[in-house]
Parts: sequence; C-alpha cells; structure tokens
Amino acid sequence: MMPFTLDNKLVVAISSRALFDFEEENRVFEAGEADAYMALQLQLQRLDASASAGVALPLMKKLLAFNERGEHRVEVVILSRNDPVSGLRVFHSAGAHGLKLERGVFTQGREPYRYLGPLKANLFLSANAADVRAALDAGFPAAHVYPESVRAAERPHEIRIAFDGDAVLFSDEAERIYQGAGLPAFHAHELAHSREPLAAGPFKSFLEALHRLQAANATMKIRTALVTARSAPAHERAIRTLMDWNIQVDEAMFLGGLEKGPFLAAFEPDFFFDDQAGHCRSAAMAGPTGQVISGVANPA
Repeated sequence: MMPFTLDNKLVVAISSRALFDFEEENRVFEAGEADAYMALQLQLQRLDASASAGVALPLMKKLLAFNERGEHRVEVVILSRNDPVSGLRVFHSAGAHGLKLERGVFTQGREPYRYLGPLKANLFLSANAADVRAALDAGFPAAHVYPESVRAAERPHEIRIAFDGDAVLFSDEAERIYQGAGLPAFHAHELAHSREPLAAGPFKSFLEALHRLQAANATMKIRTALVTARSAPAHERAIRTLMDWNIQVDEAMFLGGLEKGPFLAAFEPDFFFDDQAGHCRSAAMAGPTGQVISGVANPA
C-alpha cells in the first residue's frame, strides 16, 4: 500500500483551543498548576464529554467538505500543546461534532511550530499568541484566533474568507512608510510605485492554496475578499499586485480608514485575517477573526 502523503493538499494545522472551547482548562494550564490541569482533564466524565465548538470549528467542517467523491483535497491536523492523554478528548469531541480528523501532534507544553514543516501546513490557527508569532517567524501563515469572535453565518455550501492587505497578503513595506512618514508620504510612495508589485506577505501562500481549491469541481465554493484601509490612489498597486500573482479576489473593499467591522458584518466571513489588534477587535464583532502577528504593527 502506498504511504499517505500531504502533497497537493490544503493542510490546516489547528490548536485544540481554536477548534473547541477549552477556556476553562486553559485557565488552569496557564496558572502553571500542572497537576490540577491533568486532574481536570482526566476526570472520566470530562474525558468522555464532548467539548463545545470553538471559533474555527465551522470553517474546518466546511473545508473538509471538499473531500468528496473520493477526492482528498483538504487535511486538518490537530497541533496542540496539550498532552497525549488530553488528546483523547480532542478526538472524541471532533467525532461528536461530525469532524473527521485522523492526525494530531500533542507536545505537552513544548512549542508546536517545529512540526509545521513536516505537515506541509498552509495555515496554522492557534489561541496562543506566542505560538503564532513563532510560526510566522518560521515562514508559515499563522493567526491568533479570537475565541470571543461572533460565530459565522450559516451557509452550508460556501466559504467566505477575507484578508487585510499590508502585512497580511502583502509585505509591510508600504505600512512602514505610513507609520514612519504619514499618509501623504504613503500615497506618494504608492503612486510612484503603482506598477511595481508588492512583495509577498505571510498569507500569500494561503491565498494561493485557496485559489487552487476554488478551481476544484466541488459542491463547496469559496468566496474571497480584500478588506484594506487603502484608498485611491494607493488601491492601484494592491490590484496590480494580485494581477501579477495571477490571483483574483471576488470582492475588494478600499475603506480609506473607515472601521472595517460594519463592512465585514455585511460580507459575513467565515474568517477574517488582519495584522492590527484594533481592526481585529472590530472584526470579531462581525465574525471569526484571526490576528496575523507580524509586520511593523507588531514589534517583537
């Protein structure tokens, strides 16, 4: 029998807290009470009890729906700081929610990002900000999920994913000019370089993977959006960059500093990715949100 391979699949690595509501257990874990944490997890009634859905679970179910008619296009893998015994509850909970998960890595407190390479991960979602930053530093698309995010709208056959531009899809080159010299200098720079594609940001490769999945002859469909604080004339460089990458987004919103939350509420994303905490807090009131902890807005 041929060995299973993750080649040519969209691979999402996700922490147990991003997938399920383990906030009570996490409070004990973060308090450093290892014995209390293990005792809590090993209570038989808890070990056998299904955890409630976390903010990213609906998106994972939709992505796995691409695995139809004998095609295996998407793989979701648990990548968790939990111990292996606690992993029993994670897999039990997945089954209870109708989520077919077969693979998991449990590191018992150690940094999990080192396994993203062997997993060939296109995305890492975690409720641990330090793990997200480490993954981004290692070159993997990663986001810190906001567990308090409003749940996504019910749409059984369509995934909607929205991205910020600078420091997410694109590099933070232009954002650095804005932060250092102000809006007029930013506009002047982008106008002067309007035909020069921006360098790739941390989420370009994930958008490319979604773009390939969009081309699949599947029941589930994907709709993407660029939601950026850019406005004319800085919009042109963003559009031309996507054209240079041979990637189309379905919607683009150039908001010129307007609050993103109301526009995202109208778009109803299954997930939105932004680098700035303020935008993420606003977006979390509209739908599932992940902060990309990278770029000039997130100094180490």
